[in-house]
Amino acid sequence: MSPLARILALPVRAYRLLLSPWVGFNCRYQPTCSAYALEALETHGAFRGGWLALRRIARCHPLGGCGHDPVPPPAPARASLQSHPDKGAKR
Repeated sequence: MSPLARILALPVRAYRLLLSPWVGFNCRYQPTCSAYALEALETHGAFRGGWLALRRIARCHPLGGCGHDPVPPPAPARASLQSHPDKGAKR
């Protein structure tokens, strides 16, 4: 996990430790929003993982959905120019 993602994970970990036992465990989604946020930060880093976590928290309301909502897998890396078959070909 990147250093910035670790910093963004601190409030989530604090929520899980301090507030979650008092609020109760009644999340509409599986995995819970806090577990989703930590997994998104771990998998995608601070920016994309933070964005995914914010989107998930925004969907977690009485009129929102429910059920299984896993963190999307990371996008495949783009192929470099060195492995491109047309590299060096003149047109």
